[in-house]
Amino acid sequence: MYAVLKSELKSYFNSTFAYVVTGFFSFVASVYFFMGNIYNQSLNLSSLFSTMSIILLFIVPVLTSRSIAEDRKNGMEVLLITSPVSLSGIIIGKYLAVLSVFLVMTAITFIYPVILFIFSRPAVIPLAGEYLGFVLLGAAMISFGVFISSLTENQVAASIISFVCLLIMMIIQPLGNSVGGDVSKALNWFSIFSRYDDLNRGILGVDTIIYYLSFVFVFLFLTIRVIEKRRWSRG
Repeated sequence: MYAVLKSELKSYFNSTFAYVVTGFFSFVASVYFFMGNIYNQSLNLSSLFSTMSIILLFIVPVLTSRSIAEDRKNGMEVLLITSPVSLSGIIIGKYLAVLSVFLVMTAITFIYPVILFIFSRPAVIPLAGEYLGFVLLGAAMISFGVFISSLTENQVAASIISFVCLLIMMIIQPLGNSVGGDVSKALNWFSIFSRYDDLNRGILGVDTIIYYLSFVFVFLFLTIRVIEKRRWSRG
């Protein structure tokens, strides 16, 4: 797993790809931080994190599309699945590589609360909840993106499918709220963004954290099963 993680990280950071994506994310987030917090003199970062979660809709599909689809396209998948490394080690290594890029992007945003602390004293607990929620949301979205990448060898198709599915997960929350009743509860259960709203308001619930970790586990497990099925189909 460590060898796969190291190789994937080199692949990301030896090219301009990770830097362009990180630069785009940082630029857009910084613009919103300046307009929403510096210009309006606000200590509340919840609107910024909501904006950053929307940015992830575009960034995560791009980051994850190449994780497995690229290997299928260039024939490297055959070498990977026949290597001594276990399938779970390969998939987890690839997942952790994308997650690491995401965490680097997130770490850059630490400058925002630092700036706020220089001039004032924002509430620490809600801020910690906002960061925890953002990391969990990103981790869940990445696991789903890696799963979609395992289904096709076309990176563009993987990006589009991931984006559309994640967008649906986002819009079913307001859709469910407008319907109400049991339908609303069912739709909100499938929406990874509904629980993010609670964390973004500083509401730290153990059940919410377990939900996100379970979401990651389920889609990594499904990804392993997809690759395993292709391995047996090749004999």
